Amino acid sequence: MGKSSKEGTEPLTSSAPRPQPAKQASIEDIRSLAEALAKALEDDKAEDLLFIDLEGKSSLADFMIIASGRSGRHVASLADHLAQEVKKLTGRPASVEGMPNADWVLIDTGDVIVHLFRPEVREFYNLEKIWAPNAVRVPSQASQA
Repeated sequence: MGKSSKEGTEPLTSSAPRPQPAKQASIEDIRSLAEALAKALEDDKAEDLLFIDLEGKSSLADFMIIASGRSGRHVASLADHLAQEVKKLTGRPASVEGMPNADWVLIDTGDVIVHLFRPEVREFYNLEKIWAPNAVRVPSQASQA
């Protein structure tokens, strides 16, 4: 090792990897994340899934997912599991809003926004009407059987 300006001392070096700047995710990567989150919701028995492509239509995110839980407890469970899934898939925590009441929980990954509702709250806010031209309903496993 090279000597520093003071005789007998050496600069400290770390073998730990240096943080790298976050790379820009491709639209394919973002779509894969959104599809994985929709699949996780379907596996957890979320109801009436709606997958909306926002690419080029909104600066908020590239994809939006809207789904319902049967009750506040189900919505909270869906949100908790989805937040864990986001962390596992991206390495970053998701921003989660609305957990105390679990009537409407928003999960924001930055590129994908997920809205989870109790059915009557979803009907009241009717986000589908705003985004309907871009909406694609995800067929449930029950309807495929």
